[in-house]
Amino acid sequence: MAGFLSVIRRLYLTIYNWTVFVGWAQVLFLALKTLKESGYEHVYDAVEKPLQFAQTAAVLEILHGLVGLVRSPVMATLPQISSRLYLTWGILWSFPEVRSHMIVSSLVISWSVTEIIRYSFFGMKEGLGSAPSWLLWLRYSTFLLLYPTGISSEVGLIYLALPYIKRSDKYCIRMPNKWNFSFDYFYAAILALGIYVPGSPHMYTYMLGQRKRALSKSKRE
Repeated sequence: MAGFLSVIRRLYLTIYNWTVFVGWAQVLFLALKTLKESGYEHVYDAVEKPLQFAQTAAVLEILHGLVGLVRSPVMATLPQISSRLYLTWGILWSFPEVRSHMIVSSLVISWSVTEIIRYSFFGMKEGLGSAPSWLLWLRYSTFLLLYPTGISSEVGLIYLALPYIKRSDKYCIRMPNKWNFSFDYFYAAILALGIYVPGSPHMYTYMLGQRKRALSKSKRE
């Protein structure tokens, strides 16, 4: 029974990884194609659907960690996925005014290249039991450049959205109401920006540690 469940787990994770890989590959292809043919102003419109699919599917990774399907620590996965979902739905989908900015291109390219490498790595690892050494190196090295560009783009888009958030009053809850509770999305966005200040260096340091352990382990094998 345990062997059967192990096979089902590996099959499910292989299908999941390669499905999301295809989504991110589509995002990258459409972004580069649109940049070449139409310009950065149209990148978001071209990638919107596959971007929303691929990024939202990452919610399952939190569930995978909670139920023990993967060994990734949930507390490390949760903030990264949460911030990306916030950008995908809470900023880009909610405030069309920022979609034509050039930062969108750097955001989706940084995200998609990172995720294409990551999902192909885990797809091979689950399906074949291992991944080639060059892919392992890419998996734990490309973030050195792509994490700063991705984070800078995320912060930039939230900042650009602030005046539109304030003007729209979207997602705000005003008093009085039956819950006796108020919520201002504008100040929540400012709080999100504040979280990036300590959060980004912490995540970068964490990933450097992961890189050191993974590459050291590969040299010993």
